[in-house]
Amino acid sequence: MWYDTMCSDNPSTVIIRTEQLNRISEFSLPDGAQDGSVMIEAGVTFFQLAEYLHLNNASMGYTLVNWNITLAGSIAMGAHRSSLREDSMVAAGALELHIIDGSGEIRVIKRSDKDEWLAASTSLGLLGVIAKVKFKIYPDFKVYAKQDTLHETDVLEGDIYGMIAPYATANFWWWPYLRKFHLRYYDPIPDGFSDQEGFQSTFSVTKTEADLATALLNSGKILATSNMAAETLFFSLWSPPNFRDKRTDKAISSWPVYGWNYDVLIGGLYPGYGTEWDFGLRGVTLELAFPVTIGNAVLKRVRKAFDDELKKGIIMTSTYRSGINIKFGKPYNDLLGQVATDTEDGADWSKGALMFDFPTFKPSWGDGKRFNEEFYGKLAKTLITEFPCRPHWTKNTREVFRLAAENKKIDSGHLARFKAVREVFDPKGIFRSVVGETLGLY
Repeated sequence: MWYDTMCSDNPSTVIIRTEQLNRISEFSLPDGAQDGSVMIEAGVTFFQLAEYLHLNNASMGYTLVNWNITLAGSIAMGAHRSSLREDSMVAAGALELHIIDGSGEIRVIKRSDKDEWLAASTSLGLLGVIAKVKFKIYPDFKVYAKQDTLHETDVLEGDIYGMIAPYATANFWWWPYLRKFHLRYYDPIPDGFSDQEGFQSTFSVTKTEADLATALLNSGKILATSNMAAETLFFSLWSPPNFRDKRTDKAISSWPVYGWNYDVLIGGLYPGYGTEWDFGLRGVTLELAFPVTIGNAVLKRVRKAFDDELKKGIIMTSTYRSGINIKFGKPYNDLLGQVATDTEDGADWSKGALMFDFPTFKPSWGDGKRFNEEFYGKLAKTLITEFPCRPHWTKNTREVFRLAAENKKIDSGHLARFKAVREVFDPKGIFRSVVGETLGLY
């Protein structure tokens, strides 16, 4: 799903791997305290930290994303959960970043309003290697998850902000062929409210399931009817809870679902299952952030793009197991984050951002192009040229980054300030990436 834009094309490029650096130390959460902190090394994944914290009656709160990636990497790329009410960028949980700079020295950057921190907070790896992170933690708590099915017009014509902002975390999944949305939302529950221990899995599949999905989706390279069948199937599978009871491994069949913070918000793999990518299912995606205040206009423009194809007799669908993901981000100010405010585009980002995340299946035969491949490039160009927006730093093609740069979608003042910090941390430009080159940061 992610692209080859996070490193340089230079054939002598050295890839630095950190997965074996996964010690957790300096746990501090005194009895009765509202929050505390813990020190983690660069290779610690969300799953590893969540297990450690749960054993110590603690949690990360809402600053978390996928279970199988590292916190340090997530901070560097500006990753986020979906919330307009709570801090949901992973970087919002960082209190200190220990970065090995271009001269091999370790710099300790503490949270502040200085440009050094504002650059390090979403660094794209261009300042150096994040070696350690001091991370904010909280007492553990349980949450509920609930999901509603909405007609498309309920969202396109509705109060999007009002549907998302009341909850600790919430998002939409869009099923464009069916003209439906799922609204998934989560909030804390009081102590003792439920003894259920739900555990979510988004990616768990058996080989048989993966083989069947691959056959159906591969035929969708040329047959719209296969894609229509796939969206209909995935919608039916995504409507009931994608949760099991952690104690018994039995499926939970009805909403709401209750469980511990991390298990319900993220979870992981079911025992004995593999991931989609373990069995060869591959995808590509487009993700752009827009001011939530223009969210209706953006989604209506996407709907128009689908309908314009329909007028030509071409039926476009979602080909991803949970549809098109519409996420949200509370404002968080740094130089290269997706949810910064007061930028030169003049748009109102003060209420947060809507992220349009459009994952699609990549066929594994022939030229690898998707059904009606040209549609996706046209849609990206339309959204970038017609609306104030910002690209996600790992989930877009080089062409999307080029279009964003050409259309000045990233604040030039922010870029200049980031470049000045980069030149101090890495004056020789050792840490390079296609994204950094496209943005003119060297």
